[in-house]
Amino acid sequence: MELFALLSEAAPVMLKGAGYTLLFALAAMLGGLLLGFPTAILRILPWRLARWPATLYVSLMRGTPLLVQMFVIYYGLPSVGIEFSPVTAGILALSLNAGAFLSESLRGAIEGVGRGQWAAGYSLGLGYPATLRHVVLPQALRLALPSMGNTLISLIKDTSLVSVITMTELMLSTKEVIATTFRPLPLYLAAAAIYWLLSLAFEALQRRAERRLNRPHR
Repeated sequence: MELFALLSEAAPVMLKGAGYTLLFALAAMLGGLLLGFPTAILRILPWRLARWPATLYVSLMRGTPLLVQMFVIYYGLPSVGIEFSPVTAGILALSLNAGAFLSESLRGAIEGVGRGQWAAGYSLGLGYPATLRHVVLPQALRLALPSMGNTLISLIKDTSLVSVITMTELMLSTKEVIATTFRPLPLYLAAAAIYWLLSLAFEALQRRAERRLNRPHR
């Protein structure tokens, strides 16, 4: 009964934090997709000069911890006159990080499509952009969806890091409740359960999207 009372008392604050976590994750997912698709396209272009900025971005985001990226954006950039609110800084850092990983998933999928598909497009009179858009990308999306889905689902857990820049979400809300109840174990376990349930919901959406993309077209 004591545990039930504790969780009942903490539920409103933690669920509010979970709502913010979901909003941050969805915003970062959208930002990551908007960055990841053009980055992947740039990385497969036959012109080296067009590839190197995208390659540098991916290498930087994948080679440095997300926590450090958040610190640089929120605490470091104000020293050179660029300042963001905690919400903007958190979403920007998550989007930049996710975009790099999503671009690699998509790039690998595009390169996994057989060269014969490119040749088939060219034989129909399509140029490089048209072949990429109408022939290669639809097939590549089917290949990339599982790994892209995993990256997007991981954003749910990565949002816990934004608590270090004072952005209220599930983890910071949990810490605030612990500070008043002094019962860390059940509350951290409850937070873990909420993260797990959110991840399960996105996994279900991913499986549904995979079935939709992989079903035969009539």
